[in-house]
Amino acid sequence: MIGDMEHLPTTESAVTALVALAAEYAREIEVTHDIGADQTSRRSTAGLGVTTDPDGSLPHEALVEFGGVPRVSVRLFPEDDALITVETVECPDIPRDDVPAFLRSVFGGPAYVRARRFPPGYRLVVPLPGDRTYKEHVPMILLTPWLSSRVR
Repeated sequence: MIGDMEHLPTTESAVTALVALAAEYAREIEVTHDIGADQTSRRSTAGLGVTTDPDGSLPHEALVEFGGVPRVSVRLFPEDDALITVETVECPDIPRDDVPAFLRSVFGGPAYVRARRFPPGYRLVVPLPGDRTYKEHVPMILLTPWLSSRVR
């Protein structure tokens, strides 16, 4: 671990970290694996029957869904990044190493929704260790009860 950030070199190591996180927060977890260039979402240009990357490795992608509130899913990509969806808010391009800290912020409480009066708008704000913060726009029509309960 580097400070509070874990180094997760592979999709499988990230899945293992998320399973431990689910246990830490007493949440159900469901994991779906897609392995091979013909199965992963970003490898749609792979030829018919081609499962490996040009270097011979098998790309591995996983979808991790957490039970409970807030509803959270994580799509881990072979390119060392993830798409995290919190309720209705998609947070793309999160580095794989930041995923556990991001989820701790969401599950543990520091994450919040910032409201702006003019022009009206909302942003999901997810603080991470080391004074780093992720912010994503939240369309007002997509404010769920959980997101509304976090408005500041």
